[in-house]
Amino acid sequence: MADAHGTAGYATLADAVEGLTRRGFTESFRIVDNGLRTVRTGEALRTEDLVIREFHRFEGVSDPDDMAIVYAIESTGGVQGTLVDAFGVYSDPAIGAVLHDVPMRLR
Repeated sequence: MADAHGTAGYATLADAVEGLTRRGFTESFRIVDNGLRTVRTGEALRTEDLVIREFHRFEGVSDPDDMAIVYAIESTGGVQGTLVDAFGVYSDPAIGAVLHDVPMRLR
């Protein structure tokens, strides 16, 4: 079940990523050097140039391994993409450390 924050609710993580991609969040991000890098182009983005536009959290009804969160992130340069992390005890501390400095400006 999704706990949607933003403009649309999604039933699954895959639905969320697909829906966000259709809405222009076409890049996938990964954490590097205390910032983000686009997977496709390799462009490095600093946290001060980013904003979280929405996020969607998914909680597995019977399996804690199903817990995940997807962030829709936009840069001041217009790059839009998604970053997926586990939710709860399985979350990646590096992702949390980087996103701690990124403001949320939900649409």
